[in-house]
Amino acid sequence: MHSFQDNAGRTWTVAINVAAVKRARGLVNIDLYKLVDDGFRPLGELVADPVQLADVLYCLCKDEADTRNVSDEDFGRALYGDAITLAAEAFVEELFDFFPDARARAGMRKLSAAGKKVKARLLDHAETVLDQLDPEAEAQKLIASFGSSPGSSGSTSAPSPSPSL
Repeated sequence: MHSFQDNAGRTWTVAINVAAVKRARGLVNIDLYKLVDDGFRPLGELVADPVQLADVLYCLCKDEADTRNVSDEDFGRALYGDAITLAAEAFVEELFDFFPDARARAGMRKLSAAGKKVKARLLDHAETVLDQLDPEAEAQKLIASFGSSPGSSGSTSAPSPSPSL
């Protein structure tokens, strides 16, 4: 089982088993087993949607939440920023552990690791580009592209009244 800490300082254990899959199907209409279909597209969509992800996580942590008297709204209020990222990572790792075939699990982990490398490389590149950006120079380029003289406001005719008035 994998765990994460929310922004209220609570540690939650993500447990995916047959009962949890059934609960997610019933409560939020998501089949966890099918998240890896279509090249992991459903999993990517779920992880990219923090509201839907929080609903799924709440289903998976429901027993703990009930014991702690934490409502789904209170659970969701404590998921933002780094906490939602850590929760998503715990969820994905637990999801991979759920699959019964060891080769499938290994393949999923390999794919996940490759995706993380690509994401890190893209973020590094974006940071480099942003560090080299000169906002003043970019603004001057945009201003120059608009031309040096504003259009005359007199060239726009006022709407004429309709004949029925």
